[in-house]
Amino acid sequence: MNIRVLADADAVATAGAALIAGSARSAVETKGSFTLAVSGGRTPRVMLRRLADLDVPWQHVKVVQVDERVAPAGSPDRNIEILRESLLAVASLPPENLLAMPIEEPDLAAAATRYARSLEKLAGSPPVLDLIHLGLGADGHTASLVPGDAVLELTDSWVGITGTYQQRRRMTLTYPVLDRARAVLFVVTGDEKAEALLRLSRHDHTSPAGRVTNSNIVVLADQAAASLLGT
Repeated sequence: MNIRVLADADAVATAGAALIAGSARSAVETKGSFTLAVSGGRTPRVMLRRLADLDVPWQHVKVVQVDERVAPAGSPDRNIEILRESLLAVASLPPENLLAMPIEEPDLAAAATRYARSLEKLAGSPPVLDLIHLGLGADGHTASLVPGDAVLELTDSWVGITGTYQQRRRMTLTYPVLDRARAVLFVVTGDEKAEALLRLSRHDHTSPAGRVTNSNIVVLADQAAASLLGT
């Protein structure tokens, strides 16, 4: 695990955008395409807006969601709104290259299966995404892999549905997808994340984030979030 500590959330957003842009250019040059999975959150919103200003071969980039809250269309709770605001409204990502999780369907289990099939069409079976961006909750959750939820134990499904967490059920990528990705980028800011980041750095399996076993993990953290790493 490569942990980089930066001055503040703004520096983390800038570094994250640069890392994603560089990965996209390299992948497109090497194999003609780049698959990116994106989580929601405050710092990612800034990071994606910065990404929109960088040199990215958007015509060859496919963007999928890491997770999504089960909420009505247009709800501010929806992560897809962040992607639309930043990548569709500002960047030149073709609308058809953004694959939204179908959480408005009445049968969520069937919707999760359909999204998993879409991932296979994009990235093979089992799907191997180029880069997955993850956040980190103060309780150790990442994606919508939340403490105590049965979705943590899914090993034969690429996409799962959680129970109610913070008043919403969620659709989420599962560990098999996170662990097979070519790279994982954790973006972590704020002193409330310090304990969770310490547990992640120790691969603490009592923390959902600590159970990610991908062999190529980069963590970008601000000084507040990294305040416990030296102890």
